[in-house]
Amino acid sequence: MAEPLPLPLDVRLMNATASLLFALAAVGAVAAAVGWALRHPVFAIQAIVVQGDLVHNNDVTLRANVAPRLSGNLFTVDLRAARAAFEAVPWVRRAVLWRDFPNRLRVSLQEHEAVAYWGADSQSRLVNRQGEVFEANEGDVETDSLPRLIGPDAQSAAVLDMLRVLQPLFGRLDLEPVELELSVRGGWRVDLDSGARIELGRGNAEEVAARVKRFVETVTQVTARHERRVEAIESADLRHPGGYALRLRGVTTAVQSPAGKKP
Repeated sequence: MAEPLPLPLDVRLMNATASLLFALAAVGAVAAAVGWALRHPVFAIQAIVVQGDLVHNNDVTLRANVAPRLSGNLFTVDLRAARAAFEAVPWVRRAVLWRDFPNRLRVSLQEHEAVAYWGADSQSRLVNRQGEVFEANEGDVETDSLPRLIGPDAQSAAVLDMLRVLQPLFGRLDLEPVELELSVRGGWRVDLDSGARIELGRGNAEEVAARVKRFVETVTQVTARHERRVEAIESADLRHPGGYALRLRGVTTAVQSPAGKKP
């Protein structure tokens, strides 16, 4: 059987030109459809739906604050910029946005949950449950009993972790830490609700907890010898090897652990 003859060059050129024109027409149609979608008012953002457990914000004020900062329609709005706008609102920790066809944005918000104040009394910063420092109006805090944490900003999570270690230990004495500080040199100090100031020394949570446990287990015996209660403690220094120094109202003494006895 004879092989078919190749098409003439002019025919091949005509076929190639037709294919190219068809492709250009298809691209043009797609571009026209996209342009129509970008301009059509049906895709203009008509609503922002806010989800999440909100305590310090509400969906009305959030939309009022964020909507003026958004530009474009459902397809062209910058979700990254929109997320940043929501996360710039006080008390908002995280925002997740997605497009809701044909003309709505949905946003799921997570607010900060304050567990402590951060820094000096003159500062209006707080620490959330994740150990992150954030700016907020202290007047919006639901309780006045939050402890105060002090230290380098980069160590906020570590300071919060130390507080969580100390709270149950001092709780055995019915005392509560009201201020915990980590110095730039790595030393720990805690103030209790009784007014006592305790120098804890340096170290990680396990090392500091061991010193505090020794203190908690023996201090009531020491105060009883002087006919005092633990509320009479003015200060204590746990940085002494094998013991601690204790100051009661008008009485100062040094306590040493029995020789060979582990704390």
